[in-house]
Amino acid sequence: MRLFLNIIKLDYLTRVRSYSFLITLCASLAISYTFVPEPNASYSTIRIGDHVGYYNSAWFGYVTATMTSIFLSLIGFYLINTSIKKDIKTKVGQIIASTRIYNTTYLLSKVFSNFLILTTIVSITFLMSIILFTLYNDGFRFELFQFIKPYLIITIPSMFFLSAIAVIFEVILGRYSVIQNILFFIMFSFSLAVSPQSEMRYALDVFGSKIVLDTMEQSVREVLPLEEDSEMTIGYVLGNTTKAKKFSFEGIDFPSYFLVSRLTWMFIGILLVGLVSPFFHRFNMRDILPSEKTVKQILPKAELKDINLTQLPKLQKSTNILPLVRTEVFLLLRKGNKWLWGLNAIGMILLAVLNIEFAHKFVLPILWFLQVNRLSDLTTKEVENDVHYFSFTSLRPISRLLLSQLFAGLLLVLFLALPLTLRYIFLMKFNVVMFIIVGGVFVLFLAAFLGIFTKQKKLFEALFFFITYVNLNQIPFFDYFGGVSQNIDHIFYVFTVIVMMAIAGFYKRYYDLRR
Repeated sequence: MRLFLNIIKLDYLTRVRSYSFLITLCASLAISYTFVPEPNASYSTIRIGDHVGYYNSAWFGYVTATMTSIFLSLIGFYLINTSIKKDIKTKVGQIIASTRIYNTTYLLSKVFSNFLILTTIVSITFLMSIILFTLYNDGFRFELFQFIKPYLIITIPSMFFLSAIAVIFEVILGRYSVIQNILFFIMFSFSLAVSPQSEMRYALDVFGSKIVLDTMEQSVREVLPLEEDSEMTIGYVLGNTTKAKKFSFEGIDFPSYFLVSRLTWMFIGILLVGLVSPFFHRFNMRDILPSEKTVKQILPKAELKDINLTQLPKLQKSTNILPLVRTEVFLLLRKGNKWLWGLNAIGMILLAVLNIEFAHKFVLPILWFLQVNRLSDLTTKEVENDVHYFSFTSLRPISRLLLSQLFAGLLLVLFLALPLTLRYIFLMKFNVVMFIIVGGVFVLFLAAFLGIFTKQKKLFEALFFFITYVNLNQIPFFDYFGGVSQNIDHIFYVFTVIVMMAIAGFYKRYYDLRR
């Protein structure tokens, strides 16, 4: 038990003391601040037709708990799904493998450390919800129980199950991070989309949000009849909300079967970890690393003595950036499994043959998301492979090395969108073409900006997954490629964000080089 607790403590402290976790906490604060809009805000998060709840304790508690359960599950997987991989990289795993700890015990320690990481972020959101209540409430009294209850019943079990799923995916698909990302994306979308009509349907909801949303909708139907075309909307919906009708939401008396189901989901997570523990490699490097290929010897040892150094070609100095761009393009193309290029080819064909609006709204963001593993380490691979001391001392590392990386990434994303771009050019819709180009530049600079600041790729993977998901749900606020709206004002908004990321990223890289 002592070794079990020490592993949890060590793993948790190592991760929370990292620079990237600090940035993640800051981002969580910023996002949680928007979960409940201020009274005069021009957007809404949970809205039933033309109705929103009075800003009492129950509304703040349940809305923020529900939004946290959904959105933190959306990005939380990408923040915690490398806990075992870090032990491999730091060589801590080999030390742990030499101890008497069982595989199941070690994997459960990773589950609990993941859970503590997510719970830390949840605690920040919880405190932010209380602060927002003091700022926005309409004179209602503060009820702490209405805040604690939804977080304890809805959010905490979701975070625990997510922590277990992250460990399970790492054990089964440790070498295939792209498959992990795609599989989790499918599981997440499916769990939110499927809603059985049985009486026990709420027990099957791993996120625990359906019972809250249905109760809110029922409260509106009982007090203020809804129009036939009114429906519940979840997410960041822009529009004038100052004239929204108000209804009173006083919380939920959860049925006993729902409370049992929340504990059951946590138990299922532990059970699944126990079932996959026999397949854990226990840091056997022969199982972790791919099989080594035989390296052919270029010259026999006997011929090495016959080399005349004076006959070798003289070193040619060149500041041309094109060789660096070509090298970066080859690195991007050769990264990952070859079968992924089969998916990319299918995506490009779909961009060319499907309905142009459908291809723009759904196929393009998915196709770009498939490149997340290639783009995530665009500006971090030097640090990850411990060659940054060499590469950063090269000639003009910003104007040559960094620009070559950005240009190579831009060529990749624009090449993938080429079929759709050509179709819009033939239709003379140059404003949409401009939006696609700006969208590709946005993805590129987002990867570069987050990579330079965090020196890791996890935050970009999580944030890009979140942005892709909300775009597939057609939320205009996060539209960066013109899939939802081609408003000319919006393209300037996206361009402004790009310029800010570019300035901050270049300045940070310049500051790191000076140090």
